[in-house]
Amino acid sequence: MAAHPAEIKSRWRYSLAALRSLIALRREQAYFRFELKRMATDNPHLIDDIGLTKKEVEAEIAKLPFWQR
Repeated sequence: MAAHPAEIKSRWRYSLAALRSLIALRREQAYFRFELKRMATDNPHLIDDIGLTKKEVEAEIAKLPFWQR
């Protein structure tokens, strides 16, 4: 049984919205990691202030693409 055209259009809109949300989330994560790297090199004492350990910061920075590390 074929899906109704309105149902197909609704699924497509939902998947497009989900894709946009995923892209926004990934950008936010990348920005956080980049700022964390900058903070770790410029002001390492601030890492303690935000409640992270050096090991956690290094693990998070390792998730950056190799050309940004």
